[in-house]
Amino acid sequence: MTTFKHALTIPATPEHVFAAISNPERLARWWGPAGFSNTFSAFDFKTGGRWSLVMHGPDGANYPNENVFGEIVTNQKVVVEHPMQPVFRLTIELVPSNTGTLITWTQAFESADVARQVEHIVVPANDENLLRLQAEVLR
Repeated sequence: MTTFKHALTIPATPEHVFAAISNPERLARWWGPAGFSNTFSAFDFKTGGRWSLVMHGPDGANYPNENVFGEIVTNQKVVVEHPMQPVFRLTIELVPSNTGTLITWTQAFESADVARQVEHIVVPANDENLLRLQAEVLR
């Protein structure tokens, strides 16, 4: 398994950050790298719940995604299982800090080969995702 880990401290409480993750309208505004938008067809925000969406790229391409929420701990953690290619598990952890909330974004790929193939996309995209989350929380 190959893992990419990113972190950002947002000057807001874990409750405020979690609200931007758990609310589908807010999540649709920030999910994905810069320039992407989203259309959700299913969003069952509970452990074992299904999340289906299409990410719309700035180039006009559409990227269908099927996910399952593997674990949800209110104001602390959200685990997203992505069983389609590329197969990965995304763990978003929220930890209170003196300056707000430390968000740790850990994406673990099932296949090291696949991880290597997408690393050039995933690494900057994960940083962009965190910055877009921050903008949503602070808006």
